[in-house]
Amino acid sequence: MILHLDMDAFYAAVEQREHPELRGRCLIVGGSARRGVVTTASYEARRYGVRSAMPMFQALELCPGAIVMAPRMALYKEVSRRIMSILEEFSPLVEPVSIDEAYIDATGSERLFGPPAAMGAAIKARIRSEVHLTCSLGAAPVRFLAKIASEMQKPDGLTVIEPGAVPGVIAALPIRKVPGVGPRTLESLAALGVHCLGDVRRLPGALLERRLGKFGHRLAALAVGVDPTPVRPGAAAKSVSSEETLAADSTDRRLLGRCLLRHAEEVARHLRRNACRARTVTLKIKHADFRLANRSTTLSRPSQSSAVLFQAADHLLQAYVLEPPVRLIGLGASNLVRQDAAVQMDLFDAGGSDGDGWSRVDRVLDDIAGRYGAGVIRRASLADED
Repeated sequence: MILHLDMDAFYAAVEQREHPELRGRCLIVGGSARRGVVTTASYEARRYGVRSAMPMFQALELCPGAIVMAPRMALYKEVSRRIMSILEEFSPLVEPVSIDEAYIDATGSERLFGPPAAMGAAIKARIRSEVHLTCSLGAAPVRFLAKIASEMQKPDGLTVIEPGAVPGVIAALPIRKVPGVGPRTLESLAALGVHCLGDVRRLPGALLERRLGKFGHRLAALAVGVDPTPVRPGAAAKSVSSEETLAADSTDRRLLGRCLLRHAEEVARHLRRNACRARTVTLKIKHADFRLANRSTTLSRPSQSSAVLFQAADHLLQAYVLEPPVRLIGLGASNLVRQDAAVQMDLFDAGGSDGDGWSRVDRVLDDIAGRYGAGVIRRASLADED
């Protein structure tokens, strides 16, 4: 059996824990400006229709009395680490998939903690007593059903799908709830008469693969209760990114470049903290008309240097046509490799592993921030932003 844990309205719940006077009130965590977006909302605010990724102005129209707070990621990450450490006391196979979500393989744990229902109840009790938050848990013989089960009784729920109940659950499961089924796939399946996962069983596998590609093969397997995806402890992140919605739409390349520099520092810091380097740098832009664009470049050598990441992203920015004006800008790093992985050196480059001396500067800045706190030292080009 596999368990899936999903914290309830995590960011908002942490803020309500830190500020008891906010309990029972409509709370939105996200960009404080009306141009920002909702990161998450308390269940009180969700009753008004507020949802994650919703524009903040729309959320405030639905729930005008809501309290808006900016995210405090350092706090949320610390709480997340405590939750994951609790899970690791129940099983050595714990796979965090986000800051507030994880899979737990319960194989071999029954002798210590009892059946999945008892184990799930014990996990919930530990999190409630030690972290003072609630979570929803689902348990099932296969991974994708464990995730679906965790959503069945939110918030503060515990749902167990026993092996014998799997065929019935699959037969009645709305196809839109299957992980990986997006709007286009939903439209394609509706044209084939598929409305529940069980409907997939009557379609030939060749037809599914022709319409949906590789996902068609996976969907056919899920329809008969087969999901071989294991729980991978400590699965490495595939990418790192940082982005922001601007206070006003802009075509000012100097301002946009400063934004990229901040994001390059944040992404590079995360890479160093996780002992990774990135091969690919991506510039993300959302225009005033909400059109989204991504431009990527591959580095000659994997890097974790903020200067290298910034130079690559800024080069992409300078070549990009800023029309209409930019609403959101971000920087991403992907194709990650471990810091100690062998790297092909340039024949005529006498620099460090990142090709310049700035990587050493970054590490010194990390040490200073670790001793005296973030923000005590920063680049002069960003010093007048306050």
